[in-house]
Amino acid sequence: MGMKADLLAPVRAGALYFAIVFAAGFVLGAIRTLLLAPRVGDFAAVAIELPIMLAVAWIACGAVLRWIRPGQGMAAHAVMGFVAFALLMAAELALSLALGAPSVAAWLAGLTSAPGLLGLAGQVAFAVFPMVRQRPASN
Repeated sequence: MGMKADLLAPVRAGALYFAIVFAAGFVLGAIRTLLLAPRVGDFAAVAIELPIMLAVAWIACGAVLRWIRPGQGMAAHAVMGFVAFALLMAAELALSLALGAPSVAAWLAGLTSAPGLLGLAGQVAFAVFPMVRQRPASN
């Protein structure tokens, strides 16, 4: 069990990291979409939400790294970030389609808009945080 469990730790860490950040993003995204964007526009709304989401992701990343300990080294932390990012993008796509996006192509096109690119930059940062927050092995 030890070797297999060790290999799964970064995957579990990525899934938990995704879940925490997605839950916060779901709440903040609803506030952004329903309350903020109609008043200030889509780009400004994303620009206001993004630093809050990045702070949530940074804190969640640190907590997950302490709770699960995905392993030492860049590879384990990269797997954690990749898993979290892949789950996030899949959930964003599913939510977008559930809320009325006409197609995957339309969702992808939304990522190329100014607000979409800003949000995507934040999502990439979210994926990189596990590698940035990597701690050196303790002696």
